[in-house]
Amino acid sequence: MTCSKLFSGDLPELIDDIIQYFHYDYKTLHSCILVNRLWCSLAIPLLWENPFSSPTKNYHCIEIYLHYLNDDDKTKLNEYVIHNELFPTNTLFNYPKFIQHLNTYEVYNSIEEWFEAVSYPILKPTKKSVFNYSMKKANLSYSSQLLKFKNLVFRSLFLLFIETEVNLHSFEVISVHSDVDKIIELTLQNPNFIFNIKNFKLASNVMNNNITRLLTLIYSNCNSISSLYFQFPIYEKDHSIIEIVEKSLSQIIKSQVNLRKISFNCNGYSLNHSLLSLKNSNCLNTLNTIVFCYVDFKNIDILSEVFNQLNVLESIHILYCYSLDSKFIQQIINITKPFKLKSLFLNKMDELLEPLIQKSGSYLENLVHNSQPLPQFIIKYCSKIKILSSSLRYIQNNYLEFNLIENIKQNLNYLIIDGTTRYFDSIEDIVDNNIDDCIESSSNILQNLGQILPFKLEYLELRLAINGSDLETFLKNSQNTFIKKLLIKNIKVTDDIILYIKEYIVKKKRVKYLSIIESIKFGRFYSLCYEMKGFELYGIQVLNYFDLSIDLSIHLFDFVQELIKE
Repeated sequence: MTCSKLFSGDLPELIDDIIQYFHYDYKTLHSCILVNRLWCSLAIPLLWENPFSSPTKNYHCIEIYLHYLNDDDKTKLNEYVIHNELFPTNTLFNYPKFIQHLNTYEVYNSIEEWFEAVSYPILKPTKKSVFNYSMKKANLSYSSQLLKFKNLVFRSLFLLFIETEVNLHSFEVISVHSDVDKIIELTLQNPNFIFNIKNFKLASNVMNNNITRLLTLIYSNCNSISSLYFQFPIYEKDHSIIEIVEKSLSQIIKSQVNLRKISFNCNGYSLNHSLLSLKNSNCLNTLNTIVFCYVDFKNIDILSEVFNQLNVLESIHILYCYSLDSKFIQQIINITKPFKLKSLFLNKMDELLEPLIQKSGSYLENLVHNSQPLPQFIIKYCSKIKILSSSLRYIQNNYLEFNLIENIKQNLNYLIIDGTTRYFDSIEDIVDNNIDDCIESSSNILQNLGQILPFKLEYLELRLAINGSDLETFLKNSQNTFIKKLLIKNIKVTDDIILYIKEYIVKKKRVKYLSIIESIKFGRFYSLCYEMKGFELYGIQVLNYFDLSIDLSIHLFDFVQELIKE
């Protein structure tokens, strides 16, 4: 009876609770919209909160939004198109009203993907091109016309969201192309657009007047931000701009009443004023997470003073920072409260860091390092590591790394092993006179790694020079381990490793997602997707390597942000 009432809509409050439970389960939400009108009306807003971002990313939303543009914007866009299919004739919901998350980089990327899909009928003969290729407008070149068209769509969408008076939750300004300045100007002209935001991210490769004005708007207009992220260019010659930015950061921090997370990616900027701002009464009992990425601690001397005042700090992340010297270590030792270091990413880990690890090792969950040999104090003090990325470059010292993996396997969830870094600074360095050393190191890893893996891993990535017999040994020794995402980058192509993968991985359904690439001549890698055709019959999804890979050198900050998000 209850089930029939649910599906008929007699219990709308309960149905709403159920739909909310599937908030980020997009596959289930898509199924919900097919049940009936009530279920559809409850699921659609969740699906359209953040349509520009993965995993919901769908460039078709651009066409839906264009339907809602005002007549003036439609007229401007029509100057660039050759038919009216650009604008849908009707829609079922007021989709722009549902948007809650806007990231300028993701929006622009979606526009470019949409444009590619609708503008090249040669690639898709059934599709009509919307763009007028023969148009000559103001003597502009074809590439200039394309850029103006994309920028016009970009600005029109943001103006649409502003005019719709959306209730924006997250505003992320990623300044990687010139037209972001126009978006900032629109925001400055319409301050209510971001009045209620909870998350603010500013990543700019330039400092200009618009950026400083935006920061002023944030601290004067928004006081309910719970998550702040700042990334500024490394090299900024204008010291007056730097001073304004540093002052603005401090004022933004002081103005927030519920700041829970703050992230700094500000190499070259002094953080003393910003950190001292954390001592204000608003932050003392709200701030629980701080992320330092590429921060130079050389001139920061108030760490003890600040951290001793923060009452609910639960998570500290240090990612490839500089000047982790004796001065920095002493400041950490002087902190009377626990220093809950959750992430430590370093290119080199020397004995100087032992006091830091002794104080914080029991909290450490994410460790990325290129150190060889691995310091003994890591094994001694760190038992809760969930994410480990290691470069095993010296065969004689790998046993220390294996000891660490065995000690932490009850918590280990992500493991990245690179046995090639010592030998190849880049793909182009793969040459025959170096491959033998790399094969020996990779063989050692494959012979010893399998038997110490946990029963389940979310992610395993192996970057090795693989012999088939060594791979077979590894797969046999790890046959009790289920790996959700398995990635292999093989720089040696002499054996058909697919045969071993099929025998020990595919037939036993030991992975959910799989990707393998191998090196070919001229320093390029070749995907083995075609060779793995048919693996889907076993329930295994074969994906592009670079879509599946967690490349911490590229997506470092995004990865950690995922770890710490609410």
